[in-house]
Amino acid sequence: MQKLYTTRDHANMEKLHSFMQQRGIPVTVSEHGEQLELWLIQTSYTALAKELLAEFKSNPKVADPVDTSMSADSAPNAATSSLLANLLSQAGRVTITFAVLVIAVFLGQLTALHDAIFELLRISDNFDTISWWQPWRVITPALLHFSLLHIIFNLFWWWYLGGRFEKLYGSGWLIVALVVCASISNIAQFIVSGPYFGGLSGVVYGLFGIAVVMAWQRPSHPLYLPPGLIGFLLFWLVLGYTDLLWVNVANTAHTAGLISGLLVGGVMRGLSR
Repeated sequence: MQKLYTTRDHANMEKLHSFMQQRGIPVTVSEHGEQLELWLIQTSYTALAKELLAEFKSNPKVADPVDTSMSADSAPNAATSSLLANLLSQAGRVTITFAVLVIAVFLGQLTALHDAIFELLRISDNFDTISWWQPWRVITPALLHFSLLHIIFNLFWWWYLGGRFEKLYGSGWLIVALVVCASISNIAQFIVSGPYFGGLSGVVYGLFGIAVVMAWQRPSHPLYLPPGLIGFLLFWLVLGYTDLLWVNVANTAHTAGLISGLLVGGVMRGLSR
C-alpha cells in the first residue's frame, strides 16, 4: 500500500475518501494518533490517484455530494457524464486522439468509401515492395479494423495500456512507442502475408511488452500487470497460431509488436537507471 494524504480534519478526509471511491480508486483510511491517513491499496492506480488528489486539494468542492433532487430523466445523463469523465481521466491526448481516428476510419469503412479508405491506408498497393515514398503507410494499417469485435478489443487494450503509459511517461514516449511498434509489426506482417491486413493489435502487444519490461519485479509500478492478465494476453497470442479462431489473425504483427515493445521497454528502463 501507499500513503497518499494525511490530515486531522475528519470531514475533509471523509469527503476525500468518498471522492476517491466514487472514481474507482481503491483506498482506505487509518488512524495514527490524531492523524488520519489515506492509503492507496493497489499501487497501479498511483498516477490517477495523485491526479485526483491534486484536483481535490485545488478545489475540494469537486467532492461535494451530487444533488439527489434531480429529476429521474436527468439522473442517467449525470451517470453517463461521470463515466465519460472517468474514462477520459485515464488517458492522455495521444491516446484519445488516436482512438478517435480509429473510430472515424472504422465508421468510414462502413460507407461507400470503404475501398478508397483501405487503399489509402494499407501498407502497400502490391505484394512486392513497400511504398517508402509514402512512409506513413507503415503506420496507417493500425487504423484499419474489419469488424465491431476487432475494433472493440483493440481500443479497449489501447486505452488500458496506452492510457496508463501516456499518463506516466508522457505523450512523447507514447508517440515513439506507437510509431516503432506499428512500423515493425506492420512491416513484418507485410513480409509474411502481403498488404491485406490491418488492426491496432501489433501496437497493443507492443505496449504490453513495454509494460512487462518496465514493471518486471516491480509490483508497485503503475504499469504492473497481474500474472493472470499477462497469461491471458500470451494465451491469445498463441491461440492465433492454432487456426482455432473463427477469424483471420495477423499473428506475425502480434509477435513482432510484442518483440518491438520488449525492445522499447528495455531502452526506456535502461535510460531510467
